[in-house]
Amino acid sequence: MAERPEINGILETSVYVDDMDKAHDFYGGILGLKRMVAGERLFAYDAGPEQTLLVFYRGHTGEDVPTPGGVVPGHDTSGSGHFAFKIKPETLDPWRVYLGANQVDIISEVVWPAGGTSLYFKDPDGNILELAAAPLWPNYLS
Repeated sequence: MAERPEINGILETSVYVDDMDKAHDFYGGILGLKRMVAGERLFAYDAGPEQTLLVFYRGHTGEDVPTPGGVVPGHDTSGSGHFAFKIKPETLDPWRVYLGANQVDIISEVVWPAGGTSLYFKDPDGNILELAAAPLWPNYLS
């Protein structure tokens, strides 16, 4: 049996939205992520060192897409998705204030057994976003 190669982290995560302009106002405007790619069916945002948030236009990504380098397989989803951004614990209060000032309601706040805190809120399409301050998971302690 072949030896398993190492995985070096998650490069991309994605969310599917119904309105790309509203999504950009939220992710680029309110959350301040820099958009790196703006296409008809996809926006890509810099979500931190070597991390990318892909915002796909729901219902427009199910078909394979040929590119000069190969075919990108089609994919899509329905319903709300979820992902979390890492934040520093000392920014929890500033995030609470900032989200409130931008009419983004915190729908839940969780203090985890390890001691970290998560703030949950929704994007304009109802996807559940999380701002997570360590410690949370055994591999996210600081």
